[in-house]
Amino acid sequence: MLTTFALTLTGLVLFYLAVSVKVVRQGYQYTIERFGRFTEVAKPGLNFYPAFFYAVGRKINMMEQVVDIPGQEIITKDNAMVSVDGVVFFQVLDAAKAAYEVSELYVAIMQLATTNLRTVMGSMDLDETLSKRDEINARLLSVVDHATNAWGIKITRVELKDIRPPADIVNAMGRQMKAEREKRANILDAEGARAAEILRAEGEKQGQILQAEGRREAAFRDAEAREREAEAEAKATQMVSDAISAGNPQALNYFIAQKYTEAVSQFATSPNAKTILFPVEATQLIGTLGGIGALAREALGSDAPPPPAPPAPRRGPFGQSQG
Repeated sequence: MLTTFALTLTGLVLFYLAVSVKVVRQGYQYTIERFGRFTEVAKPGLNFYPAFFYAVGRKINMMEQVVDIPGQEIITKDNAMVSVDGVVFFQVLDAAKAAYEVSELYVAIMQLATTNLRTVMGSMDLDETLSKRDEINARLLSVVDHATNAWGIKITRVELKDIRPPADIVNAMGRQMKAEREKRANILDAEGARAAEILRAEGEKQGQILQAEGRREAAFRDAEAREREAEAEAKATQMVSDAISAGNPQALNYFIAQKYTEAVSQFATSPNAKTILFPVEATQLIGTLGGIGALAREALGSDAPPPPAPPAPRRGPFGQSQG
């Protein structure tokens, strides 16, 4: 009988020890209560708390969690009704406060986020609610995090999932966007036409400038050529004058013969000239040519006898030369 009692006592001790050992999983913390009063928080791992004296109060999830904000109708500042839903991310930092400072933590966070969402979006116009999501998220995060600070939790993010305006407003926005795009397209077309006209005018201006510069350059070249021709003529005239002054009349004959032959060649090349009329005697031209030959012999220093003069051309009854 003594053996039976010992075995029973040993079993009870082992059972008591097993019941007193508390295993806390990673990512959780347990609040420990002594006769219903909070005493401390059990960390992850193996913890020993005597049974019947200590008990686990709340099992608090210390990981980051998410709470859905249900869809709701919100009236904006310009009396437009939109449907909005979102999510709130939070993490418990103090297990004791999260367990004993608020009842039903998830419901409290959801209600707090919902009411503040109405407040924030109700103070903005429809266009602002659609274009300033980041600002709405930041304002909600600041307000909700400050309100839940006493609960031992940290609001990490608040995100709006969807903003749905009424169908008529969506249609009006579509028409507005189309009109705005057409306006921008017309402006771009007008700017393109304006730029094209400017470029065309600039091109014409540059063309006229280049043409004027070309005409100026051509006129300069023509004037330079005439100037050189005049210089050459003056030099030739001076040389003839010097030769005459030196007592050599053959230079004058050469100069006159050159001008005479140039005039005759111009008569010959005229497209309307069928018959050439000589205003002077042909023998004078022959004599002039003889003077040219003599001048050339003097210039070359040749002692060869002069070539015989060509026979005088026959004259017609009206003084016309006949070949």
